Amino acid sequence: MSTSKSVEQKLDCISHSEAQTQRLGLRLGTLVSPGSVILLEGTMGSGKTVFAQGVALGLEVREQVTSPSYTLIKEYQSGRIPLYHIDLYRVGSNESLWGLGLEEYLEGGGVCVIEWARKVRDFLPESWLMVNIEIMTDTKRTLHFESEGERFLKILHEYRRLAFGF
Repeated sequence: MSTSKSVEQKLDCISHSEAQTQRLGLRLGTLVSPGSVILLEGTMGSGKTVFAQGVALGLEVREQVTSPSYTLIKEYQSGRIPLYHIDLYRVGSNESLWGLGLEEYLEGGGVCVIEWARKVRDFLPESWLMVNIEIMTDTKRTLHFESEGERFLKILHEYRRLAFGF
């Protein structure tokens, strides 16, 4: 993952509630297209699954989206684009990922939302969006967005315009 990012490739914002975190995810979900990869990082309880639920709402997924911690991968086919919600919390090493068929999801026709995403560095496509969520208080979160590749540079620009008007 690249460490030197331009201003256009980054966005930081504060969410004041779980509902607002979900709405930020929803806005992103309206902008993504097949093949999009959204990487989520943050400590336990920071709001990764809440953000993923918002992305699902933006994709018009009709099922309730829950954390896939015990199944690792949950597929939702009811939206305008399939959603693959992947949680790597229980995966111990990169070697463990090879047997999951992760490459097929990342290269497929759906949207991948991956929690605990730092574990997939060796699998990442050329374009992705990282959302790092930090806990500030019981309800307040800081969200740090970083885009990689042309696809997400455009999406982040549009997201910034829709969510914040600039």
